[in-house]
Amino acid sequence: MLYSTRSSLTSLWQKSTKKLETQNVIGFPVTAESFETQVDTMVGWARQRLSKAVCVANVHMLVEAKCNKKFARVLHRADMLTPDGMPLVWITSRLRKRQQERVAGMDILLSLCEKATQENISVFFLGSTPDVLWSMEQRLNKEFPDLKVVGMESPPFRPLTIEEDESLVQRLNSSGAGLVLVALGCPKQEWWMYNHKGRVKAVMVGLGGVFPVFAGQQKWAPVWVQKNGLEWLYRLVQEPRRLWKRYAKTIPLFLLLAFKQLVKIKLGLEPRFGAPRPEIVLGSMRR
Repeated sequence: MLYSTRSSLTSLWQKSTKKLETQNVIGFPVTAESFETQVDTMVGWARQRLSKAVCVANVHMLVEAKCNKKFARVLHRADMLTPDGMPLVWITSRLRKRQQERVAGMDILLSLCEKATQENISVFFLGSTPDVLWSMEQRLNKEFPDLKVVGMESPPFRPLTIEEDESLVQRLNSSGAGLVLVALGCPKQEWWMYNHKGRVKAVMVGLGGVFPVFAGQQKWAPVWVQKNGLEWLYRLVQEPRRLWKRYAKTIPLFLLLAFKQLVKIKLGLEPRFGAPRPEIVLGSMRR
């Protein structure tokens, strides 16, 4: 038993120190590793209480960054960009000529809760609304009764004052959390992690709209919808007023950019692998 535990810890340490493979997708370094490797890397970082930022990337996030140079810098400086959206999975698989696993927000949440329980890593949930956090707590108590939840906090929608922000950082650090799961919405949560890297002594993982789904307040798309890359349509049907403008702007532009990248690679004008090209501002989708 002791040998098995040591072997597991050694494996986590090796994964946490290994340089992760990435794939350039429209100019951004999407992590091109298996689901298990990416999650185990987060857990390894969390065990050491390293200050890391993990962005769960989809089409909207990459296009937002492509159109905003400052936000592009946020993604380039993240420690991991997991391929959440199926289009990112398909492009990465095509370019690397091997199947890339999807590393999606809900699966990350469930896996981190399971592994954090096994590794005795404390977790802090930050974001969403008090009602959502309360519902999450009820489900966590049932499904992960031994998970060490050291905090659940719904910050105000407005920007925090300097004093409020310092107080929040102190609460996060003093809680002993190795994982801070953040749900403030894109791009707010990515900016928050970027601005708090080095200050918050934990692995910060931006999970976007996963909290209300886990809480049961929104429906999780069926597996066949997920595998066929139709989650955007599933979500659009649920929230048409909020999402139709976003999808109308981001989906066609992403397809155009991805097509251009594939053509350039085919013609030998751009390397298949290697570091992403410098970000280029295409528009004014600024927040």
